[in-house]
Amino acid sequence: MSSVEEFRTEIRGWLKTHLSGSFAALRGRGGPGREHEAFAERLTWERHLAAHGWTCVGWPKEYGGRGASIAEQIAFHEEYALADAPARVNHIGEQLLGPTLVDHGTEEQKARFLPPIRAVEELWCQGYSEPGAGSDLAAVRTRATLTGGSWVIDGQKIWTSLAHEAQWCFVLARTEPGSRRHTGLSYLLVPLDQPGVEIRPIVQLTGTSEFNEVFFDGAVTDAAHVVGAPGDGWRIAMATLGYERGVSTLGQQVGFRRELDALVALARRNGAAADPDIRDRLTRAWAGLEALRAGALRGTDPSAAKLYWSHWHRDLGELALEVCGPAATLAAGAPYELDDWQRLFLFSRADTVYAGSSEIQRNIIAERVLGLPKEPRP
Repeated sequence: MSSVEEFRTEIRGWLKTHLSGSFAALRGRGGPGREHEAFAERLTWERHLAAHGWTCVGWPKEYGGRGASIAEQIAFHEEYALADAPARVNHIGEQLLGPTLVDHGTEEQKARFLPPIRAVEELWCQGYSEPGAGSDLAAVRTRATLTGGSWVIDGQKIWTSLAHEAQWCFVLARTEPGSRRHTGLSYLLVPLDQPGVEIRPIVQLTGTSEFNEVFFDGAVTDAAHVVGAPGDGWRIAMATLGYERGVSTLGQQVGFRRELDALVALARRNGAAADPDIRDRLTRAWAGLEALRAGALRGTDPSAAKLYWSHWHRDLGELALEVCGPAATLAAGAPYELDDWQRLFLFSRADTVYAGSSEIQRNIIAERVLGLPKEPRP
C-alpha cells in the first residue's frame, strides 16, 4: 500500500469513528447558502479535528501541520467530502491566510497567528472587495495611514464572508497617497473586535446572511501586522488568491457529485428523465464534472478553473428547477422556507460573481494566459 493510500485509509477510518455520537447530526450541515446551520456545533467539531491533528494537513510540520503532499491533501479533502462531514468554519484562515503567512510572513507573524488558526481559536475573514471595486480588486479605496506604531484604517469592504463570526480580517488597503491600481497597496492583519469596526450582515436571495459589509472608521492594527513590505500588497493578495483555488476545491467537487447524483435520482423518481432534453443536460453535467476533476488534477490555470466550475454549478442549479417542475416556484413553507434545490438555484447565481466575476476571469485568461492585447482603460 502506497503512503497516499495509507493516508486515505487513516483519515477515512478516523472520520468513520469520530463523526458519530453528538457529531453524527452534523453530517451534511453548512456550506454555501447554509453557513448559518449549526455554526457553534461545527466550530466544536473543527476544534475536535484540530485536537487530533486533522487541521492544516498541508502546512509544514514546523508550523503545526502534517506536511502532507499534494496527493495526500487531495485524499484528505475527498474523504472528508465523501464522509458528508460538515462544512468547515475555518477555511479562510486555514486555506488562505495560513499558507500566505507560511510563504510570506515574518517569523513573528507566524508565531503569533499560525497556532490559533491551526487550533481553530481565531477565525478569519477576507477584506478584499469594496463597493465599486469588486472583481476589479486593484481599484480598492480603503486607505491606511501609519501613525506612530499603528496603521489607522478607513474605508468599507463588502461581500465579506463570515465576518460576523470572525475575530480577524486580512485587509487590502491603499497605504501610499496618490497611488493607483496595483501600486501602493498593503496587506494588513486587522482585529475586528474594536471601536472603529462595524459589521453589517447582508440578507441574500436565500434569506440567510453569510456575507457582510465591514466599515472601518479609524480602526487600528499594529505597525508590524503588514504581510510583506508596505506597498507590496498586490503581490501578497495574488498569492492568497492562488491558495484559494487550490486542492481543497477537489472536496468541493465531491459535493457537486453528490448534488448531481441526487438530481439524477430525483429525475428518475418524478419522471423528468423521460424528457430527452433533461436526459441530455444531465449527461452533459456528468461529462462536465469529469472534465472539471481532470483539470483540477492536472493543475488548470486558477482563473480558468474558477470560470469553469462556477458556470457548471450555476447551470446545475437551473437544471435542478427544470427537473423539479412548476412546484419549484413555491416556497416550501412560510415565511420563506426553501428546499435544497431552491437554495442551490438561488445561491449558485452568485457563483459566477464572487471570488472574481466571470468577466474579470475571461480578461485575465485572455491577457495573462493567452497573451492577447489588454482591454483599453480610461
